[in-house]
Amino acid sequence: MYSFSANSRQRLETCDDRLQRVLTEAIKHIDFTVVCGHRTKEEQNLAFNTGKSKLQFPRSRHNSYPSKAVDIAPYPIDWSNRERFYFLAGIVLGIAASMGIKLRYGGDWDGDGDITDNTFDDLVHFEIVEG
Repeated sequence: MYSFSANSRQRLETCDDRLQRVLTEAIKHIDFTVVCGHRTKEEQNLAFNTGKSKLQFPRSRHNSYPSKAVDIAPYPIDWSNRERFYFLAGIVLGIAASMGIKLRYGGDWDGDGDITDNTFDDLVHFEIVEG
């Protein structure tokens, strides 16, 4: 069984309890790393300025504390292997659904199951959908 590294655990602890519960279950099934949870103003604006986010501080779900968003990547990370990111997303979204937690995924922003209509791929990103 897989487990979080100390760095991943520390990043995950900055996230909403619902994200923590989903990812704590997911790590039992697939190995991944937590890239980031909460982002400070400086971190968010750097993500925006480098094209990794479409939102400036404080508009990102990463900017709340605890964070309503998390970025994760399959481990070991191979940024060019998109299929592994989608595979991980399927597991995470399935676990979240089984727990009654609604998430939005950056590989399918509108949640329609069609990944070809995405205009901005953020394959590491998951966020809580309120309501």
